[in-house]
Amino acid sequence: MSKIKDNGYLDMELLRFTTAGSVDDGKSTLIGRLLYDSKSIFEDQLESIQISSINRGFEHVNLALLTDGLRAERDQGITIDVAYRYFATPKRKFIIADTPGHVQYTRNMVTGASTANLAIILVDSRKGIVEQTKRHAFIASLLGIPHIIICVNKMDLIDYSESVFEKIKSDLQGFASKLHIRDMQFIPISALHGDNVVDKSKNMPWYGGPTLMYLLETIHIGSDLNLIDCRFPVQYVIRPQSDKYHDYRGYAGRIAGGVFRTGDKVMVLPSGFTTYIKEIDGAEGKVDYAFAPMSVTMRLENELDVSRGDMIVRENNVPEVSQDIDIMVCWMSPKKINVNGKYAIKHTTRDARCIVKNVLYKININTLHRLQDDKEVGMNDIARISLRTTQPFFFDKYKLNRITGSVILIDEATNDTVGAGMIL
Repeated sequence: MSKIKDNGYLDMELLRFTTAGSVDDGKSTLIGRLLYDSKSIFEDQLESIQISSINRGFEHVNLALLTDGLRAERDQGITIDVAYRYFATPKRKFIIADTPGHVQYTRNMVTGASTANLAIILVDSRKGIVEQTKRHAFIASLLGIPHIIICVNKMDLIDYSESVFEKIKSDLQGFASKLHIRDMQFIPISALHGDNVVDKSKNMPWYGGPTLMYLLETIHIGSDLNLIDCRFPVQYVIRPQSDKYHDYRGYAGRIAGGVFRTGDKVMVLPSGFTTYIKEIDGAEGKVDYAFAPMSVTMRLENELDVSRGDMIVRENNVPEVSQDIDIMVCWMSPKKINVNGKYAIKHTTRDARCIVKNVLYKININTLHRLQDDKEVGMNDIARISLRTTQPFFFDKYKLNRITGSVILIDEATNDTVGAGMIL
């Protein structure tokens, strides 16, 4: 994300990326190959998967076992839950979300991709573009993931054919032209043998582009965050009430957008009162300025009534304020959405309740058509709905700010998260 620690000093960049694709396209194998070739696994881990591979009768070391952590996943050779892995190279730190390929686990893909800077979508070179490829490209577009890399995998099984790769590339570019995707790149790979993953492939001299690891290390993500619209949702009010900090009152939280500087004139929502920033405290002391996604504590010149759920913004740049919002929701519950039903809703640090006023339409992910006659929204469906909240929300459109433009819906009876929404 940003090239800083919370104290403002230079540090390695952190890139969050997710993998997606149909079942058996090789997502877990690709991540295992990235970890193995970048020397990011321990010897005992390697020994363990070598023994496991021999016991299962594989002819080679099955690197997919590095990420398939659940016993059910290893038994079936598939990914069921979202598996997170962490590794680093001399240039960047990485967090990987390995998401399932099955249609019934679409909600898991949404979970893993919601905070990603980049999505890797795998395509089996033998099968070409399938339904899940379109589904994952659409969800990546819907979630506003800035960068998408299409890895055409298993090139070794089609004799590294350039024409097959170009056909898949052309087909997907045609489909993606209907979506809002800023940056899409294509790489022919063999995750099993490592072609174009970390090292350049000698089997595909016709491919003149970068390897996957080179792209991951160098792709520009500094401008992905909104550094224009200042947004600071207050998470906690700090009042030590000790002799040393007797009069200290600070407002802690994570900056969701923009740049805040000491001395800036700011407005507190919902009250609308204005004041100035007195001090900004980072993790290791005072800083002169702070920006997304830093976690800081702000102190204000005047003693205003500020509490959790309020938002500090610039006086001349305020978000939209309303109790009526339209969202695109990915429904995550086996229970269908209840029109006129009540749900708990969470937006940044603000909690409220809401009513689902209307289902406007569902999306057919294969054709991208709007289904206005079918208003039943079940698990893994994506639909546009209208909500009415019990208190005003301060929000931006999701395409402008992924933090202030997203909400989650919660079933109050079970406390389960039933929907993830993007404000339109």
